[in-house]
Amino acid sequence: MTLRRAAAVLLLVLLPAAAGAQDDSCAQPQPVCDARAAVFAISGFDPVGSAVRLSETRLVTARHVVADMRTVRVFLADGSPLRATVVLTDYPGDLVLLEVAGLPPGPVLAPAPVAPDSTLYTVGADVGRQRIRVYDPGRLHFAPPPGKPLARLHHGAYSQPGNGGGALVDEKGDLVGIVASGGEGRFEAIPATAIAELAERSGSAAVSDASAEIGGAVRICTTLLDNFRDAGRRLEDQQAKAIEVSCTRSGNRQLSDLAGQTLGRAGRTQAAIALFQQGLAEDPNAVNTRIGLAVTYHLARDFEAALPHLAWLLDHTGDDLVGDDLQVLRLAIQAGAWGGDVDLAERALARLKEVNPQSAAAAEQFLNNPPPRPPKLQ
Repeated sequence: MTLRRAAAVLLLVLLPAAAGAQDDSCAQPQPVCDARAAVFAISGFDPVGSAVRLSETRLVTARHVVADMRTVRVFLADGSPLRATVVLTDYPGDLVLLEVAGLPPGPVLAPAPVAPDSTLYTVGADVGRQRIRVYDPGRLHFAPPPGKPLARLHHGAYSQPGNGGGALVDEKGDLVGIVASGGEGRFEAIPATAIAELAERSGSAAVSDASAEIGGAVRICTTLLDNFRDAGRRLEDQQAKAIEVSCTRSGNRQLSDLAGQTLGRAGRTQAAIALFQQGLAEDPNAVNTRIGLAVTYHLARDFEAALPHLAWLLDHTGDDLVGDDLQVLRLAIQAGAWGGDVDLAERALARLKEVNPQSAAAAEQFLNNPPPRPPKLQ
């Protein structure tokens, strides 16, 4: 039994109880706590996810939660399931609509733009605690830059598995994003303002083929990444190409990032670099994508190419965004020493002395007397 299948069995046992129960001790602002009533636990390609109510019969969720499934289950507050139809769409990002007949009356959340100084909260299904829950708040780090329609909101509001497709709300309870991914203090959401374009591109028979292709790519990409999670497993040419193509066609930058990591570990650094570069072209503020690209350049021993990305990370991150990521600091010291940017290396060393002094002595010794540079991989 795969880890994914084992998790599915466990989560489906717990999911009905987690569907709509609310934590009466919610200590967040009342509008945020009230938003829980518009969020549902769902089960689709992902064994557990979340969805947000937009109208009497319509929900929105993350595309990766449903993949190519035509129907999914939506769980009500009493644990009873309803069948939801996935609305066909050619929207190229990680969003999809659901139509659900028989939903009882309840509140809806209206999409709203995010304010730069907002305090943000994730609202989603917590299977472990068996309830729809509000998680610890965080601030907005980056909003999508102009001209980048698929760029995401980068924020510090905590989320965890099962929250995908849930609501990112501000302190007024306004829906500013749909939860997409997160980890290591770096969380992402799709701007709620994208729901208008999603709606325009959904529901027509003309988008049936495109919808099936995107959903199928999500399934294939996810399955391949699960199969090759073990870094020691050999990756044949055909398998590597299948990962590259399916993850690119999924329209999901997180899957593309994971594909880049998988290909990079397998020594296919040029294909990995191409995926990360595509991700940054889509979303220049994607910290995880930029870290993945810097790591892959390092694996390829192309230290000069890594330098501008490491400099960006030192310039634009810190505090609760990457928490002075030790990997970034060490990469900057090594790439700076071997790639000819001693100033960058010294900046990283100074920060390392502040946040992790026990490892700074070895890093300083490396910088003062670096070993011969490894040759660049061809």
